[in-house]
Amino acid sequence: MKLSPLTRRRLHNFRANRRALWSLRIFIVLFGLSLFAEFIANDKPLLVSYRGEIYTPIFNTYSDAGFGGDFQTEAQYKDPDLQCLIITGGLEACFDEPETLMADAIDGNIDGVEIEKGWILWPPIPYSFNTVDTINVKTAPSPPDSFHLFGTDDQARDVGARVIYGFRISILFALVVTIPSAILGIMAGAVQGYFGGVTDLIFQRFTEIWGSLPMLYIIIILAAIFTMNFWILTGLLILFGWNALDGVVRAEFLRARNFEYVRAAKALGVRDRTIMFRHVLPNAMVATVTMLPFILTGSIGTLTGLDFLGYGLPGSYPSLGELGLQAKANITSPWLAGAAFFTIVTMLSLLVFIFEGVRDAFDPRKVFK
Repeated sequence: MKLSPLTRRRLHNFRANRRALWSLRIFIVLFGLSLFAEFIANDKPLLVSYRGEIYTPIFNTYSDAGFGGDFQTEAQYKDPDLQCLIITGGLEACFDEPETLMADAIDGNIDGVEIEKGWILWPPIPYSFNTVDTINVKTAPSPPDSFHLFGTDDQARDVGARVIYGFRISILFALVVTIPSAILGIMAGAVQGYFGGVTDLIFQRFTEIWGSLPMLYIIIILAAIFTMNFWILTGLLILFGWNALDGVVRAEFLRARNFEYVRAAKALGVRDRTIMFRHVLPNAMVATVTMLPFILTGSIGTLTGLDFLGYGLPGSYPSLGELGLQAKANITSPWLAGAAFFTIVTMLSLLVFIFEGVRDAFDPRKVFK
């Protein structure tokens, strides 16, 4: 696809901004890894070899009885007895001394018993965000060790796994909130600014009243009535977030509606919708893009704050705000505060630097060599 000279200039300006370019690269790597969090941090193995057959627990559900156990429920792969059954090919003596038999099976040293050795391939972090480690953790929260490189929280859950999943849900939440909010804000501001008059007057009174509503208190009240989940919280933030772009876009359209090219287009019979979104909106993109990082980072900050206060996502979700709340309650466990602080700071800094580069790329007054 052939790019227009304007698009090429914008791409050149963005690439010339090294801080924005490197921030984008780092963010893509981090966000890309978080999208595959199940392959990085999971309490289910990636692959299991049992009696010559390959199983994929990360994609499929297998029963405990399928690996020589006694139950028809889902296999608990962290159980030493089940691990012994898999590695020894279902040797019943695993229920008496699993650790000894596993070591002998790995060394090929079980006398008088012919076995078909199996193996288990674990993710780099063999814990999911909600895995409670009752085997290696005696007191929670526990400091970093060989089992949990970033320590555990007050429920013996791996901090590293919760950070990876929390990073992903924060970014996805912010994107889901920002995109519809931006669309609604641009459309509302465009209609107000382009048509003006009574339309603008009525819209302005509505936006003033709507913008004065205390969003935080409304969310807290609704959280006491309904059980909050991802989509309810997203919808509430979209309802209040679109107002951030409305005023900026309105001002740009009010300024451009009397330009000669707009009058000429009207005289030629071009439809208002075409003039608004094909001719006027591109000239308002600098101001629009300038506000987007505030909406995006504000969404992350709002989610983190609500989770910290206990009015955000349910406890079953991995949350950076909930991790910060645990750090507040456990001031003698600095790894909790450090994980939450550095994750949030890194995330917000990268996003701000990226959008600074995008804003400068759209600004015709800035030219990078």
